[in-house]
Amino acid sequence: MKNLSYDLEDKVVVITGGSRGIGFEIAGLLLGQGARVVICGRKQQGLDDAVKALGGGDNLLAVSAHIAKEDDVDRLFTQTMDRFGTIDVLVNNVGMNIVAGVVDVDFSLWKKIIDSNLNGTFLCSRKAGRIMRERKKGKIVSITSIAATRAAPFMGIYGIAKAGIQMLTRVLAQELASFNIQVNAIAPCMVRTTFSQPFWSNPEIHDQIVKTIPLGRIAEPADVAHPTLFLCSSGADFITGQTLMVDGGASAV
Repeated sequence: MKNLSYDLEDKVVVITGGSRGIGFEIAGLLLGQGARVVICGRKQQGLDDAVKALGGGDNLLAVSAHIAKEDDVDRLFTQTMDRFGTIDVLVNNVGMNIVAGVVDVDFSLWKKIIDSNLNGTFLCSRKAGRIMRERKKGKIVSITSIAATRAAPFMGIYGIAKAGIQMLTRVLAQELASFNIQVNAIAPCMVRTTFSQPFWSNPEIHDQIVKTIPLGRIAEPADVAHPTLFLCSSGADFITGQTLMVDGGASAV
C-alpha cells in the first residue's frame, strides 16, 4: 500500500494574495508543514507585515507583484526559482470585486475585475504549468467561489470571473494530466476576511447570508486553508479537474 503524506516538507509553494486573509492563513499552515513558501501581493507594506507575522525565516519569500501583469508574473517566478530552485505547488488565491451591475458597468471596471481574478490566475497557472511540465509533477490549486455557480445581482462580474477559473481548472487538468500535474479548485462561501467585511460586518446582511448556510455560520480562513493543504499534498494525487465546495452545505440546498 502506498504511504501517503499530507506534510509538505521542503516543497516550494507560491501563494498569490498571500499577505492577508485566506492566502495568509494558507501560508502559515503550509509553513507549519515544512514547506518553503512564496507569498505575493501588490502592496509592499502588506507583504512586510505578513512576513513579520509569519515569523520570517529562510523558508519564506515575499515578492511584490501584480499578477494581471505578465512582466510581474515572470518576475515572481524568476525570483522563486532563483531562491528555491523549483516550484512544486501554485495556489491561485488573489481575488477582488467591486459591486456593480453588468449592464451599467464601465468597461474599465469590468476589465479590472476580470484581470485580477481570471487573467491573473491564467498568467500564473501558465507560468507554473510550464515549469511543472518540465519536471513532470506539480499541483495547482485555485480559490474560486460559490458565486461561480450562483448568479446574484451586482456580484455578476466576480461570479463570471470565478466561473472562468473553474473552467480553466478543468481544461488545465486535462492538458497537464499526462505530466503528472493535478489541477483543482476550492469554492468557498463567504469567508470572514477584510475582503468581505462590508457584508459580514453588517448584522442584517450577515444574518441573511447565514440563513443560506446549513452549518449556520460563515467560513473562517482556516476552513479554506485546511482543504487547500489536502489538495496540495500527495494525498490528493488522484484528484484532478475538480472544484471542492467549502460552503457549509450552501450548494446542497
